[in-house]
Order: sequence, then C-alpha cells, then structure tokens
Amino acid sequence: MSKVLIIGSNYFTFNESVKRAFENLGWVTHVEGYDTPIHPFNRMMKWRRKFSLNRQKLQQEQDTKFNRYIVDVFKHEQPDLVFILNGDILFPETLDFFRTASKVALWMYDTLARYPRSREHIGHTDAFFCYEMNDVENYHKQGKTAYFLPQACDEKEYYPLKERKDIDILFVGVLYGYNKRIKLLKAVTEKFPDKKILIAGKYKPIEKNPFKWLFREKRHIFTNENIAPEEVNQLYNRAKTVLNIHHETQQCGANPKVFEISGAGAYQICDANQFIEQLFPNSEIGLYRNEKELIDNIDYALKHDVSEKALQAMQIVLNNHTFYHRIKYVLDIIYNNVTK
Repeated sequence: MSKVLIIGSNYFTFNESVKRAFENLGWVTHVEGYDTPIHPFNRMMKWRRKFSLNRQKLQQEQDTKFNRYIVDVFKHEQPDLVFILNGDILFPETLDFFRTASKVALWMYDTLARYPRSREHIGHTDAFFCYEMNDVENYHKQGKTAYFLPQACDEKEYYPLKERKDIDILFVGVLYGYNKRIKLLKAVTEKFPDKKILIAGKYKPIEKNPFKWLFREKRHIFTNENIAPEEVNQLYNRAKTVLNIHHETQQCGANPKVFEISGAGAYQICDANQFIEQLFPNSEIGLYRNEKELIDNIDYALKHDVSEKALQAMQIVLNNHTFYHRIKYVLDIIYNNVTK
C-alpha cells in the first residue's frame, strides 16, 4: 500500500480531514502537525516570543528545528507522497530533499498574500494547489503551473442533526482584525433587534486589550470565544439562517464555511463571487454584494421556508466537494496526468 506523510498546521482540523480522505482512498497515513505563529506554541514559547528582542531570529531558530525534525520523520517513514497543508514553516531545501525520493504536493488553503514563504514553494513541489482562483491566474502569467483547489466539507464533522431551530441568525468565525465582518454584523444586530442572534468567535480578546474585553458590548450576542467543530455543527443545525463573510483577500474562491454550513444542512447567506455563484447556480444559498442585499436576504429567509434550498445546497456539497473529492483530484493530477 502507498504511504503519505501529511504535514500541516494544528490550528485547523484539516490534518485529520485530509488523513481520513487518504485512508478512504486506500493510503497508509502519517500526520505531523505544527503550531502557529511559532512552533511549539506552548506556554514557555509564548512568553519567549512575547518578550523576545529579535522575534525574527527566534522564529528562524524554531523553524530550523522543525525542518530538521521533519526530515528525520521523512527518512523513517519513507513515504511515496508528502502532502503539505500550507507549509509556511518549511524551507525550500526541505521540500527539495523530499523530492529526491517522493512526490510532493502542497495545498495552500488560503490566499498567497497571507503566507509569503509558501508562495515561493511552487518551484519546489510536483503539484501546487491554491484555493483562490486569482492566485492560480497570477502564477500562470508567470509561466508557472498551479491548480485551483477550493476548500471542502468533512462530512464526519459537519452533518444534519435533529435540532430545534431556536437561533434566527448565526455567525461563527473570528472577528478580531476583520473590520468587514464587524461592520456587517453590527448592522445585522441593529436591523433585527427582536431576533435571536448569536455571533460566536473571538471579538475582543483579553490578551489584546483587557479594557475593551471588560467593557465589550452585547454579550448575549457576541460570545467572544472560539468553539470546537462539534459545537459549531450543533449551532448550524439550530440556526434558521447562517451568515458567511469572507475576509477581504478572498476574491474568487471559497472559505471552509461555504462547504461546512451547507454540509450541515443549514441555510447559508454568503457574500458573492464568481466561483460561489457557479457553485450554487439556482439560488440554493442566499448571495449578497453589499449590506443592503445582506439584510434583504436575511429578511427573506426568516419570512419564508428555505429548508428545501438548504437541502439542495447540501447535496451539491456532498456530491462533489468533500475532502475525499479533493484528495482524489490531487492524486489524479500527480499520478494520472489529469490537467483540470
């Protein structure tokens, strides 16, 4: 049986999702996760980083340690394929070493602008996948080959439950540092004061500003804490409508929530772009381009039965957009010379 070494950030649950997909396709797997913004991000390292006089040097030292470690893991595991999720911690020479005895594939799972080291890895892999279409096009203009591979749903984590719909409007996601999300969500709370609204995610962290944390507003709406996927899935199933707001760098692609919300069977209202419009061509989800359209979509969803639309969106995701589909495509690119 073929073996894959999976390397990815521990910040998300994607490592396990990718692992399950490979195993369902008959591969033996070995997963190595790493911490961000520095590895390992334990209590001692947090304090060292916080008070370091030269963070860049400390980062380089820790990255070097991880690269030495992962090379040793590679030698021991002897995989046929190294599958990397983002891999901003890896050095080009580490990827080159992998390629002496293995195929190497890298999936960015975020826009290149957010990970400057990873965008240079394209010349050190056998296949490079982006989840932003504009990034693929920019590479092509440079004469480099990249493939569009949007996010996916892990149907083991996001699936329908028999829950009472006791939340009118739900948003799950980080707010701190995302001005677009904060602006739109504040507008929603003002427009629907009589509705049950829940906004789950870090908003005003105590470690960033204890004063703002202490005097934060609307605590019955803004939970100000991140939650685990299991609880997220429960909330999706309890909500009459779930909002999705991409960060500003996402222009033509989809964040994980596009697939996770619909995979859970919830009705989604999402900011529009060309890819998402093509993904849901028959209004299976609500699409908005500005604040007014967002409010209008919410108002419509709360006054009408949109459960059939949500079911149609779920089928679109499960039929074509799970991690199984994504990894199968990666393997087709690498081993079967599929070009699109």
